[in-house]
Amino acid sequence: MKELAKPLEETVRELSTERQAEVRDLIEFLLAKQRSRPRRKPQFDWAGALKAMPDDYTSVDLQH
Repeated sequence: MKELAKPLEETVRELSTERQAEVRDLIEFLLAKQRSRPRRKPQFDWAGALKAMPDDYTSVDLQH
């Protein structure tokens, strides 16, 4: 990310009150989105589930 010329707070202060409210709404939306998506390791417990049926399905069949 490129270095910003001036701090974000200073830039936001230059906006009209109406635009500052929009920035606040956007920030609150991004924070809520970040909180609602907890990061966790992917689960691969499904791996090998069709091992017993190697000739019944091709990879193309499974894609469809």
